[in-house]
Amino acid sequence: MNVTFADISLARQGTLAVLVTEGASLRGVAADLDAKLGGALKRAMKAANFSGKSGTVLELVGPQGVSASRVVLAGLGKSGDLSGAGLEKAGGELAGRAAKAKESSLSIVLDGISAPKMPAADAAAHVALGAKLRSYRFDKYKTKKKDDDKKGDLKSLTVLTRAPATARKQYAPLAKVAEGMFLTRDLVNEPANILHPGEFAKRAKALTRLGVKVEVLGEAQMKKLGMGSLLGVGHGSEHESKLIVMRWSGGKPGEKPVAFVGKGVCFDTGGISLKPAASMEDMKGDMGGAACVTGLMHALAARKAKANVVGVIGVVENMPDGKAQRPGDIVTSMSGQTIEVINTDAEGRLVLADALWYTQDRFKPKFMIDLATLTGAIMIALGKEYAGLFSNDDKLSKQLSEAGEAEGEKVWRMPMGEAYDKAIESRFADMKNVGGRDGGSITAAQFLQRFVNKVPWAHLDIAGTAMASPQTATNQSWGSGWGVRILNRLVADHYEH
Repeated sequence: MNVTFADISLARQGTLAVLVTEGASLRGVAADLDAKLGGALKRAMKAANFSGKSGTVLELVGPQGVSASRVVLAGLGKSGDLSGAGLEKAGGELAGRAAKAKESSLSIVLDGISAPKMPAADAAAHVALGAKLRSYRFDKYKTKKKDDDKKGDLKSLTVLTRAPATARKQYAPLAKVAEGMFLTRDLVNEPANILHPGEFAKRAKALTRLGVKVEVLGEAQMKKLGMGSLLGVGHGSEHESKLIVMRWSGGKPGEKPVAFVGKGVCFDTGGISLKPAASMEDMKGDMGGAACVTGLMHALAARKAKANVVGVIGVVENMPDGKAQRPGDIVTSMSGQTIEVINTDAEGRLVLADALWYTQDRFKPKFMIDLATLTGAIMIALGKEYAGLFSNDDKLSKQLSEAGEAEGEKVWRMPMGEAYDKAIESRFADMKNVGGRDGGSITAAQFLQRFVNKVPWAHLDIAGTAMASPQTATNQSWGSGWGVRILNRLVADHYEH
């Protein structure tokens, strides 16, 4: 969908939408539009008892007096409650409505609309972002699209504002974040027969066109580094495991980078500890953490972030085979610590163990944040509304929580402690890869903490938010793109110069 900004004009084709706040009388552009419609808006508002409450819509189809095929009033709620998230929701809902009506173009008027501490141009940019995010579709494998489906693509959005140049400038970095989210959604939505580790590496390498330096370590290189924990997961797959390193150097030369690490299990059968058949197809999304890190690196590089950033992802496939690792096997990680593999379906933490150790050992980062669709237990605790946050650093946790609130990607900090750590003690090795049934997400985080070597660190368990999460006004996709926004905000607010 093409997004443009222009001066306010009522001479528009397609759907013409005007945003209004609750309780406000028609004035300015809305009043001018009502005059052109011969008072039809006021009459319709009275008949429908429309007051501009958040999420309410009043639509006139085939109106007389204007070029538009539809005129829509969209309520934003009370002006004092307006936020970037609320404006994005309005943009997304209007884009969805226009697409459902088979309109190819949508124009949204913002006249006198601004949120607290948010200028009108910023408000226009957030409305455009919401509509852009809603426009995402993943239908590349549908060979028999109905004509109605083809007509349902909204081709263009024009945001009409009294400050189009400023709005265009404010929207530019947001559009790059949207690109990163779309890349993340694409990766999560791809089937595993297409997106195996080699293909994932190929797509990560495409970031070089944005100035990202990309290295791909194969199994021979990882074996030399002693990454027995990561390599053990992929023993049963015909696809070679990869460690992909992405570097964006937008900050001061020589300054320590910030680091993001992602779990990239392109498909997770559970290995020898085979998963039940029901919904196993969803395990194509078990690389959501790696997808997020890749999309984040795209967003940061595309908007030329003034920070040094490293993204490291371990990309594997967990399959049952005669060569697959067995429950009871003991592997040696890059850190030198040994791990008893009690359950081969607790494989993500084995991948992250070596990826985290490699990252802190090579790059000496200011902090590390890992993302992983790690445990079903986190969905039992938090549902699909929050990601689980585990950390050894209060400052980093606070920054993440604030960024999540600002961007609508919320996190909830979970406890950690020595009592939980005892649950992963092993009789035969330095640790085992699972604890008991209780506190499964916490014991998984305790396991990961053993590989961060006192670097400020946070672990985000995104099992409930990266895939099959609730559909919203700005996301109708199975793969949500969760994580790009919160981490981009974290970097922008605290680590750019």
